[in-house]
Amino acid sequence: MKTFFSLSATLLCLLLAGPATGARESILSIDHYVPVVSWAPAMAGEMAQIYVRERTLPATTLRGASLEGRVVLFIHGAGTPAEVAFDAPHPGHSWMAYLAAAGFDTFAMDTTGYGRSTRPHPMNDICNLSPSQQEDFVPALLASPCEPSYPFAATTIDSDWHDINAVVEFLRRTRNVAKVHLVAWSLGGPRAAGYTARYPDKVGSLVLLAPAYSRTRPTTRPAEIPVPGAAFTKQSHEDFVNNWNRQVGCSDQYDQAVSDAVWSAMLASDPVGATWGPGVRRAPRTTTWGWGPAEVAGTRNPMLLAAGIHDAQVPASRVTQLYEDLGSDRKILLDLGCASHNAMWEHNAEILFDASLQWLRDGQVDGMESGVLSRGYDQ
Repeated sequence: MKTFFSLSATLLCLLLAGPATGARESILSIDHYVPVVSWAPAMAGEMAQIYVRERTLPATTLRGASLEGRVVLFIHGAGTPAEVAFDAPHPGHSWMAYLAAAGFDTFAMDTTGYGRSTRPHPMNDICNLSPSQQEDFVPALLASPCEPSYPFAATTIDSDWHDINAVVEFLRRTRNVAKVHLVAWSLGGPRAAGYTARYPDKVGSLVLLAPAYSRTRPTTRPAEIPVPGAAFTKQSHEDFVNNWNRQVGCSDQYDQAVSDAVWSAMLASDPVGATWGPGVRRAPRTTTWGWGPAEVAGTRNPMLLAAGIHDAQVPASRVTQLYEDLGSDRKILLDLGCASHNAMWEHNAEILFDASLQWLRDGQVDGMESGVLSRGYDQ
């Protein structure tokens, strides 16, 4: 099976300032689709297409020099697809474009069920939401909550790791590199770092924003897969706004224009969910295991961890626990002030972006290879 590659219809270019030089350069946006035989329980054995967005300077891939150490893969969390999370369509808030402007070849992938990747068919049935989430569509779309046609979690962490491996192999092959850097957010922590624990030689350094680490997460695969329950979840605009606003601890933490741009991109990534009531973003429910203290203690890859002080979804204390448990002797904990779970969309985003650039390029942040840094409290 060939790997599919496609350019956006207009080969979108944005004019952005490079973080180091300040020069204005064209950053390409290129779409790829990587085929994989799915391990997701809701479509096991079927072919899935994994959507991958690339942001890069034309010169980055035309220099002829090796791209080793300059290929970065972004991995999303539990709800927001990667191209929305890391390539927000608002000036100054595309993490991908920031690194691309510094000479990295950046990619963001949607695992099965997210964004523009293949979605298991059960996600098209509103009855496969939980009864409480179905209530939000009564009586506009449903007379009353209905019985599910597929009463199981649609995906697993194992199927996510399988998707990630397909994309990593695609990048290793097409960019002729041995290792790929990983940047991840929230549930992307178990996805990216759990993958690294299994394939350490394929991964360079990691940057994890608000990684969803738990010292009590199950270490082994559940005895029965698929796991009973809702197949997928949804988020409305009201859910999105309320969840963000409960994490605001500063008077000038984010701009409304950024929030509006992110939500518009969210709906654009889900044309089916966009037609349900006022519009929702869908995401598969994922069963997780296998990234606990033992795996973390055995990890030697360099890792930059970032925690927003106002994060109410993955509290900073949990990121501190990950830092304490991590076996690597090259690790930084970035304590980010005036920041929530959505730090990359907020005013202190450039602090986060700059730290990630230093870490991936130099292996240190502000001259440090290990330790705790506090930044952004004077903003």
